[in-house]
Amino acid sequence: MARILVVDDELSIIEVLKTLLARGGHSVSTASNGNEALRLLKEEVFDLMITDVCLPGIDGITLLHQSKNFQNQLAVIVMTAYAGIESAVEAMKNGAFDYITKPFKFDELMITIQRALSYETAIAENKLLKHTLKTKYHFGNIVGDSEKMLEIYRLIEKVAKTNSTVLILGESGTGKELIAKALHNESPRKNNAFVTINCSAMPETLLESELFGYVKGAFTGAATNKKGLFETAEDGTIFLDEIGSIPVTMQMKLLRVLQEKEIRRVGGTENIPVNVRVVAATNENLQDKIRKGEFREDLYFRLSVIPIHIPPLRERKDDIPMLIQHFLTQFDKENHRLIAASPDAVYIMSNYRWPGNVRQLENLVKRLATLNDSGTIEVSELPQDMKESLNSHLMDNTMHQTSTVQQSAHPAKEIIPLKNYIKKIEDSYIRKTIEDCGGSKEEAASRLDISLATLYRKIGQELK
Repeated sequence: MARILVVDDELSIIEVLKTLLARGGHSVSTASNGNEALRLLKEEVFDLMITDVCLPGIDGITLLHQSKNFQNQLAVIVMTAYAGIESAVEAMKNGAFDYITKPFKFDELMITIQRALSYETAIAENKLLKHTLKTKYHFGNIVGDSEKMLEIYRLIEKVAKTNSTVLILGESGTGKELIAKALHNESPRKNNAFVTINCSAMPETLLESELFGYVKGAFTGAATNKKGLFETAEDGTIFLDEIGSIPVTMQMKLLRVLQEKEIRRVGGTENIPVNVRVVAATNENLQDKIRKGEFREDLYFRLSVIPIHIPPLRERKDDIPMLIQHFLTQFDKENHRLIAASPDAVYIMSNYRWPGNVRQLENLVKRLATLNDSGTIEVSELPQDMKESLNSHLMDNTMHQTSTVQQSAHPAKEIIPLKNYIKKIEDSYIRKTIEDCGGSKEEAASRLDISLATLYRKIGQELK
């Protein structure tokens, strides 16, 4: 049994739906306008809302939008007259599950309701699972609950308890140092030092003395003995960032440290044992560097006992809204200014490729928040190239669909409204699919992953 809210200003529609849904074992509440519906949403929890688009007071689109303030995961089906299809499409953009046109067929309506309830249940279960996993795998400032990130969390939990050397692979800005810190903080070494060094930031001679230390008189200016980072990190973790940039001669010395578990200071003769967990990271393809003779294969195997691949942000777009909110929350804590991002702005940012990954997203969100005066980041405030990138992405998809329908492209002789053009492409694609299915509309609907009723509606025929 589901709890369903029906919203319509036509008493006959309310009575029909109430009777029909009650027969199916559902508990039904009703409202004749948007304000009454919002009051019910504040007071009760529903699994599904079925609402007309045209309502007295606030309309169905506004009701849909405001309902998310009270019940974020609520599945919504909108009802509209056939002439109001544009409103239904707008409702879908604002998060409606589906729409039905009046007058509707009962069997079509019940199928849509069942699909919506199944979807709402799946979303709730998935949210609970992700919350459970996120609670279990809480690693500081690492944000994301996409499947790829959850897999990394599981790997961190397993690997952190060991002393195995780890190689973190990923593009610049993906958060490799955060992963390294999580490995340290979840390990038995967490109460000891976590030492980090960027291997690309210094020349070979300086890098060697930084890592291994030096003895008095080893070179001009070496007035006293000095410990290196390996000694400083004793019983802790040393993070070697940009490991692919170290010179080949230095690679041999590092290999010896990993094999023998001891270091020798620059200018010294004594071997000093060290107990350090080594985590390395790179944004380079080390296999390519090995083939070019720029990186030792034996060192690679020593470093990559446990490889962890961090996906670029474009491959975990589901995490972007969460990251945006995380950075806005950080901004509020640092500046005592509560800034939000509009749904449209979040949508555009979620579909950008982010060549600079999470670091680029963080910098942009904090810059937008700093410059914002209204309290809400709108689309107009986003960088022009980001908005153009989305337009290009949509155009590429449209052109791909066109080439699928028509093998040869011809220059357009006239300019028509974009929605008419897209409708024309969609209609042609649907009819070609029906033709490919030997005229079977049932098979065509299955291939297109739409309901049979939707297929008939789109080709302008009545469902027989």
